[in-house]
Amino acid sequence: MHHPVRKLVIGIAFAAATFFVAAQTVPIAGLVELSGTGATAGTNFDNGVKLAVKEINAAGGLAGNKIVYSSYDTQTNPGVAKALAQKAVDEKAYVVIGPVFSGSILVSMNETRKSEVPNIIGGEAAAITEQGNLYVFRCSFTQASAMPKVARYLQETVKAKTVAVIYVNNDFGKGGRDAIVKALEGRGVKVVADISSDPGQVDFSGPVLKVKQSNADALFVYTNEEESARALRELRKQGYDKPIVGESTLTNEKVIELAGEAANGVVAHVGLTADAPNPTVQAFVKKYEAEYKTRPDHNAMKGYTGMHAIKAVQDKVGKLDQKAFAKAMHGATISAAQYPGVLFDVRYDEKGDLDRESFIVKVANGRSEVVQTLKPAPAK
Repeated sequence: MHHPVRKLVIGIAFAAATFFVAAQTVPIAGLVELSGTGATAGTNFDNGVKLAVKEINAAGGLAGNKIVYSSYDTQTNPGVAKALAQKAVDEKAYVVIGPVFSGSILVSMNETRKSEVPNIIGGEAAAITEQGNLYVFRCSFTQASAMPKVARYLQETVKAKTVAVIYVNNDFGKGGRDAIVKALEGRGVKVVADISSDPGQVDFSGPVLKVKQSNADALFVYTNEEESARALRELRKQGYDKPIVGESTLTNEKVIELAGEAANGVVAHVGLTADAPNPTVQAFVKKYEAEYKTRPDHNAMKGYTGMHAIKAVQDKVGKLDQKAFAKAMHGATISAAQYPGVLFDVRYDEKGDLDRESFIVKVANGRSEVVQTLKPAPAK
């Protein structure tokens, strides 16, 4: 004998239970370069996010809800990144984190913007936050604030009057090239060789020959990880003995590993480094090494700090509300004493750019060592 009433009650109870389970999770989507030319950067970024999610969930999640993190491979392809951003929106992601490569971000962020989904990104191209997108926020410096620090080092410490530039011909590289040229010109330093290279380029003998022929006082290198290592090896092979300076990518852990001896002596401005003489950073490095059996690079630190910034701002907002979250990110100040996962005190401006301590590092004996600590700009 069937009992329709009992069936109905069981059905209602099941539906309620299903809703209860759904209400206890917050979906966050990672758009990350797990293959293609950005695989090193994207995989490390993804690992940093996953470690932060694990910690945040252990501490109660977001607004008391467990984070469910899904990472999608952009294949370092802007078209794929755009499609995955739409997929993340369709799947009701509360926040999208990534991509890392600026070319993909410039396409994918239009999808998150249209749907008013907050998007924490790992790219550094200045153009990203110059478009008035109220839903995009960095977890690294913009080139517009990083390159003046590099130019200052080249002029004041290296005493360079002329500089050669090797850059990668993508949105990241072109944005960095434009920013460093502008910053150097502002200090009266002349760029005497402006050399483009391709993403994934294997042979750097031509670019290095041009650098040597330019007779510049120093070289600035701004390429992806694998290309940076190849460029350094070729520079050493051709006996280049002048100062080699770069930004975060040039002294990345992967670059140092791949370049070997050729990385020694290289200097870079970095926004994030596992070698920072800072207790919060060293605690993170231990946790990361325990989890992944490798040292974190700046991309891993971007993903980790970006996810912890989400937690800090969500705590201020309280309820889960994407518009309120995005609004609270603008002008947010996050204390590392209160939220150790952000690693450094960090301040966001109205464009979604951030400022915090940064460092000049020099590679010696296969490790980058901090040689200068640069304070953030005074609050306006």
